[in-house]
Amino acid sequence: MLTFIGLGLWDQSDISLRGLSIIASADAIFLEEYTSRLMGTTIAEMEIFYKRPVHLLTRESVEVNPGEVLGAASVGSVVFLTAGDPMVSTTHTDLRMRAHALGIKTDIVHGASIASAVCGLSGLQNYRFGRSCSIPFPVKNWAPETPFEVVRENLAAGLHTLVFLDIQEGRYMTVNEGVSFFTAVASRRRTAIGLFVGIARAGSPSPVVLAGNAEKVSAADFGGPLHVLIVPGPLHVMEQEYLCAFAGL
Repeated sequence: MLTFIGLGLWDQSDISLRGLSIIASADAIFLEEYTSRLMGTTIAEMEIFYKRPVHLLTRESVEVNPGEVLGAASVGSVVFLTAGDPMVSTTHTDLRMRAHALGIKTDIVHGASIASAVCGLSGLQNYRFGRSCSIPFPVKNWAPETPFEVVRENLAAGLHTLVFLDIQEGRYMTVNEGVSFFTAVASRRRTAIGLFVGIARAGSPSPVVLAGNAEKVSAADFGGPLHVLIVPGPLHVMEQEYLCAFAGL
């Protein structure tokens, strides 16, 4: 049995009671932190809270060679922990499909997701979001402009865009860097993006939400990770009023 459990957005206490009860009876507990992570806690604190050892997985041991997880799940009860909601990431969808192909039963315990949290924090209506995208840290001469194309298509359709910012070992892309990416690409294409919404530490006791033009948002201090960025489409009057009230628009 392989159970995917979402941990929520901030720390070890965000987990549901159902998820906690499954952890208590599991034979093995795995955690991945490369798609997202809980910035309000550590693995050691999780182990104390869950009263169980937690084994950290690498990207390769999930995406390329998940034999350790699937092997354990074929003979016992295994928990796969992720920040947010487990099935927001296609990586986890793929792992569940691999388990199914091997005849391993699976289950999902959902958790709070950044995909829904940004709506509550920004007031932007969830049904008005288009396709999301991610900005990766540039590597040598590799700096894809695909995120800009996604935003451009969504804006043309009157939709908002949720932009995920890259996470690497000990390195977290900031809202400021995300805005700089878009302004640089827009400048090369002789266009501009008029409005951004930056969000930091969603789900924590002290999230930061700020809306404004590129100059305002890129100059702001959002504090520590994790950060996420929204490029809004045309605003409904209620969305505009919400951003004025809660995001300094």
